[in-house]
Amino acid sequence: MMNRRPFLQKLGILTTSTMTLPFYLFGKMQLPKKTKFKFITASDGHFGQPNTDFEKSHQDLIQAINKEKDVDFVVFNGDLIHDEPSLMPEVKKVYDQVQHPYFVAKGNHDRVDEETWNQIWNQPSNFSKVHRDELGMVLLNCSNPKGEYLCADLDFAKQTLDEFSSLPHIMVFIHISQNDWTRHGVSCQGFMDLIASYPNVRATFHGHDHDVDGVMLYQKKPFLWSGHFGGSWGNPFPSYRVCEVGADGSAATYLKRVSDGVILNGYTL
Repeated sequence: MMNRRPFLQKLGILTTSTMTLPFYLFGKMQLPKKTKFKFITASDGHFGQPNTDFEKSHQDLIQAINKEKDVDFVVFNGDLIHDEPSLMPEVKKVYDQVQHPYFVAKGNHDRVDEETWNQIWNQPSNFSKVHRDELGMVLLNCSNPKGEYLCADLDFAKQTLDEFSSLPHIMVFIHISQNDWTRHGVSCQGFMDLIASYPNVRATFHGHDHDVDGVMLYQKKPFLWSGHFGGSWGNPFPSYRVCEVGADGSAATYLKRVSDGVILNGYTL
């Protein structure tokens, strides 16, 4: 069972002229009575960024993740490294210390080509997998070796979502927000409408915006951020996100502080 510590009453600040809806940092989070699936997502470690204690921030996160019980898998949602391709094998050694299965999504600072990515991680940057016959995970690339902000590959996304149409749950992971409702998002209307058209897509998870850790809704679909656990800017508290799916089909997600496991905010999916 999760250590149900009290929520911290934290309010986030988002400074962007394009935001027309408020971020939902607190809803009435109802945890499943019996958890069937539990996964963790964390983003923006920026391994190797100059003038940051990236080794400590990674070890702190690994220790926090390894303390979590009954975790099905972990997704590192982009910006694994900070620009330098030679760092990618090094950060893999760190991630290999995680005591749960893990997967990686590509971010704009992960500036390696597709062949190198495949060789190191043994998975393409556009990747999908079915977990225990019920939960489909879709990891989508949104950048290139130049670090440009890109829209997701809609052909791959649609083909995968169609293949997963009979599953009760789909979770989508993409580093950069595909809507310009954050300062660092991109406008990809086709992606937003595609996600909204599949009833079994439960949530989409983003990284990239280090100072954002709330929820936005598009056509009633939740899009969630996880703050960051490394890098040189953003929220003052490194964090990661947990999601639990119940045996009854209910689901909830909550943000936890790396340093002590305190829950910062939560949301019922």
